[in-house]
Order: sequence, then C-alpha cells, then structure tokens
Amino acid sequence: MLIAGFPAGAWGTNCYVVAPAAGEECVIIDPGHQATQGVEETLRKHRLKPVAVVLTHGHIDHVASVVPVCGAHDVPAWIHPADRYMMSDPEKALGRFIGMPLMGELTVGEPDDVRELTDGSSLKLAGMEFSVAHAPGHTKGSVTFRMPEAADIPSVFFSGDLLFAGSIGRTDLPGGSHAEMLRSLARVCLPLDDSTVVLSGHGSQTTIGRERATNPYLRDVAAGLGDGTAAPRRGM
Repeated sequence: MLIAGFPAGAWGTNCYVVAPAAGEECVIIDPGHQATQGVEETLRKHRLKPVAVVLTHGHIDHVASVVPVCGAHDVPAWIHPADRYMMSDPEKALGRFIGMPLMGELTVGEPDDVRELTDGSSLKLAGMEFSVAHAPGHTKGSVTFRMPEAADIPSVFFSGDLLFAGSIGRTDLPGGSHAEMLRSLARVCLPLDDSTVVLSGHGSQTTIGRERATNPYLRDVAAGLGDGTAAPRRGM
C-alpha cells in the first residue's frame, strides 16, 4: 500500500494520494487550497494514474483544487450530496466572505463529473476498497473513508475533519452541529479497532487506540458525557 500525504495551502489541509503500489492507479483524497502542485509532484514521483477524487466534505480548504485536478486527469469527484453546493458557493458554506485576494486564487465550481456518496456504501477504486460512513457534525455532508486491514497492514481511517490527533473539527460554521458531531464520534469512531491508523484533514497521524485513551472528546463520548469543553477544536 502506498499513501502519500502532504499539507496544502493557507489552512494546511492534508491531501492524500492512495494506491496499491507505485506505478499503479490511485485515488486522491481532499485536494484543497493550493494542492495541485503537490498532487502532480506526487503522481510523477510514484508514477501514478488517478482514477477518482474523493472528498470528506465540501469546505473550500478541502475542495479548492478539485476542478483543476479532475480536469487534468479526466476523473470524477465523489462527495456527499448535502455538501455538494459548497463546491460552487464556498462563501455560503462558511457564513462569511473569506476574502477577495484568496477567492481570486480559487477555481470555484464543479468538475464535469460529480458522483454522490451514500452512508454505508463501498467504493471500489484503483483495486482498493473504501467504506463510506456519513459523519455529520462538522458539516451536514461530512463523510469518512475506511480501508480494511490487509496482511500486515492495519486498517486506515481517513477521518476528514471529524477526528484529529487530540481534538475534533469545529461545529460553529453553517451546517455544523455539536450534538451531531458527538453522535458521529460515537457511531463511526468508537467501534473501530485500536490499531486503526487515523489520517485526518489537519495535523498529524494518530491511531484510534491513542485517541480513545487521550482525546478528551472521544473519552467523554465513550463515557457517555461529551460537553465539548475539554480542548480547543480545529479545522476550518
């Protein structure tokens, strides 16, 4: 398994390129603000051919490079229908203007081929399987992607802005809900094995076991508490 990730743009959003191995087809996860160059460099370095872009949610820091990346490689983008409007109207999704200088750098809109994700579905792309879980809270259409354990490789969980190392995504933007976030953490994260590797939308790699033991939000959810005041939240 090859997973190449890098932080991109003004918000340091993690973009991931996932493939069975070098020289094969791949999937691109969350090509956000100023991610195009990093994507192309990763593809050249590992001799990869994209077959799809998949999105954990619709905030501009996760989707800003979708149009140029999909256009350059003639591939579809997958997103939950509740967040699809954000690709064409990012300012509405944030509840404010994010600034004309920044907006001038963005290609706002949808790629030619947009496909919609559903809870519990399984995407089979580039010879790999991604289990989709709807996880609202950060946005109405937030999803996670989980790859099953294989041989000596633990399960990998792309958590988007649901779960971070030591924290969770913010819930104060349009479509956010703290109550929904807690339910998503309980339903989507708590059942996962401790060995599951968590690759989130911002920050460093972690594991479910580490977060179960140290993340104040996940600990409170597991204990049936979860007042959401334990630590600062992150993400756009």
